Amino acid sequence: MTDAHTAGPFIAAIDQGTTSSRCIVFDKDGRIVSVDQKEHEQIFPRPAWVEHDAAEIWTNVQEVVSNALIKARISREDIKAIGITNQRETTLLWDRHTGEPVHNAIVWQDTRTDALCRELGRNVGQDRFRRETGLPLASYFAGPKVRWLLDNVEGLRERAERGDILFGTMDSWVIWNLTGGVDGGVHVTDVTNASRTMLMNLHTMEWDDKILTSMEIPAAILPEIRSSAEVYGTAKGVLEGIPVAAALGDQQAALFGQTCFAEGEAKSTYGTGTFLLMNTADKIINSYSGLLTTVGYRIGDQKPVYALEGSIAVTGSLVQWMRDQMGLISTAAEIETLASSVEDNGGAYFVPAFSGLFAPYWRSDARGVIAGLTRYVTKAHIARAVLEATAWQTREIVDAMHKDSGVDLTALKVDGGMTSNNLLMQTISDFLDAPVVRPMVAETTCLGAAYAAGLAVGFWPDTDALRANWRRAAEWTPRMDADTRDREYKSWLKAVERTMGWIDHEE
Repeated sequence: MTDAHTAGPFIAAIDQGTTSSRCIVFDKDGRIVSVDQKEHEQIFPRPAWVEHDAAEIWTNVQEVVSNALIKARISREDIKAIGITNQRETTLLWDRHTGEPVHNAIVWQDTRTDALCRELGRNVGQDRFRRETGLPLASYFAGPKVRWLLDNVEGLRERAERGDILFGTMDSWVIWNLTGGVDGGVHVTDVTNASRTMLMNLHTMEWDDKILTSMEIPAAILPEIRSSAEVYGTAKGVLEGIPVAAALGDQQAALFGQTCFAEGEAKSTYGTGTFLLMNTADKIINSYSGLLTTVGYRIGDQKPVYALEGSIAVTGSLVQWMRDQMGLISTAAEIETLASSVEDNGGAYFVPAFSGLFAPYWRSDARGVIAGLTRYVTKAHIARAVLEATAWQTREIVDAMHKDSGVDLTALKVDGGMTSNNLLMQTISDFLDAPVVRPMVAETTCLGAAYAAGLAVGFWPDTDALRANWRRAAEWTPRMDADTRDREYKSWLKAVERTMGWIDHEE
């Protein structure tokens, strides 16, 4: 990707994602110098359960870091800081003395804590902890996953209460190992990841004792909450001596990488799932439309910046499902060609509620549906319906954001793997009736982690310098007439209704 005389210095970002881990090296202009990436195993012990082997992930992280340096033909002395970004909510408990995970990590998509969440809601329901945490009680978040592990792994609660066990989301696991592990590893998390546990109070930025008591989680296992951009410690091993200087949950990192530093600026990341975040400045906006209130980022000791977030569980993973489970395409890129071979969806709508519906519904009893099928429908129409599903779900979130914040979306900045699909980008612009803009560097998650780390060590002076780096690569503008849009949206909403109540909670 680069030639031998690329002038340093550089910033490295580690992205510990849902399906893979990677390391990207960036230069001063925010351009990619090298990338290395490695997938890890997805473990499905039962339907709707998803796990990762954290030891495998740490091995992969070390490998991608080494390879990224080799590919860039640079030595670690050229790297001024490392930033971390991670799949959020994925929950791990490990032994502080041996460094061994006590169980596979429980992934954000996993719904095994459904019943527990309903029990925790007691007579109040989903909003029991919303005022403090900004989150509805849902199996998505880390807190209930911790409780599940403490309840279900033999002898674990005793070890946790003795102080032998550490909890972390994947940022904490990577930072702890990176800074020495059993040999002096730093046990921290940042405000963005902490805000996804359901255990942090948004107003105080501290762990909430009342919630810890309600969830029966011992405070001794929790990492220290720090800002998103500060030096947590220095690396050991292949990055020996380099400051570990940033951590941001992947979606907040993308908000940062897209330089959405002003109120009302929004980005949408199209990956395994899709996540739309809007900067709400220093305002904690409680959502009444099914969105989450979350921490956007916090730079050093500045005031935290909050965000509204809409999350869609299944977008890129629906394309993978078409490829791997259904065999209707042989590569992900093929979906665009197939979908483009027809004019429209042929009357078919695909609502991929594989693990329930996320925003704005939060219905864990929903399951996937293809509606409107007739003999006329071909696999090309289904392919088109797959892409439209991502676009309609984006539209539902944008509508909810407008309802909650009163802020109009002027344009949507997009990033993530699916943005290479031009038909999808045009469809999103059509359904939103707004321009869709893709930046030069589509890897904004890694870029955001690099930016935050660079700010922490003075590699970049301030956020204005980062804004100056942002460059537009492509823009799509709406081409659909309002009548068609409204009619199609109605049909989509009808299909969404059909997904609900599929699972009986008694089961």
